[in-house]
Amino acid sequence: MTITNSALAALIEEFRGRSLDAHYLAYFECFNRRLFFEAHEVLEELWLPRRTDPNGAFYKGLIQLAGAFVHLQKNRLRPAAALFKLAALNLNQYPAIHEKLDVAEVLKIIEEWLQRLESTRFESNPLAHSNPPIFSECHWARSDGRICSASQAWKLSSASIVSADPSARP
Repeated sequence: MTITNSALAALIEEFRGRSLDAHYLAYFECFNRRLFFEAHEVLEELWLPRRTDPNGAFYKGLIQLAGAFVHLQKNRLRPAAALFKLAALNLNQYPAIHEKLDVAEVLKIIEEWLQRLESTRFESNPLAHSNPPIFSECHWARSDGRICSASQAWKLSSASIVSADPSARP
């Protein structure tokens, strides 16, 4: 499934006026819909003019995370692993909570998916027998600064997809 440019633009518009950039929020919506290429594209629009800013490596790491899943969708296992490693390298530069995202949990998931690839010596695609991670509401720091536990933070089932209601997000 892909999304048209006009549909992607409309999705971004749904998130305008929030406390976080609309492109950033649309990235997570696309990611949760398994539209990894579109997640990459939407966040790249935010990243390109800001790549040397303090959040440049952060956005780049998230783009690489989506790119890794694009490669998995296309059964390109070694390129996926390379992007998982680059994503981790970039995201490791940020605190455990950054831009209201639980970066520490994201890094754990990157490591888990990388380990799944490496443990089979790149002979088995983990996406063939596991659902991709879903960003749940637990990935966002609450206004009181608390976050959900690690066991709550990532859901590996399609049943846990976050509500498409953009007003439910930061």
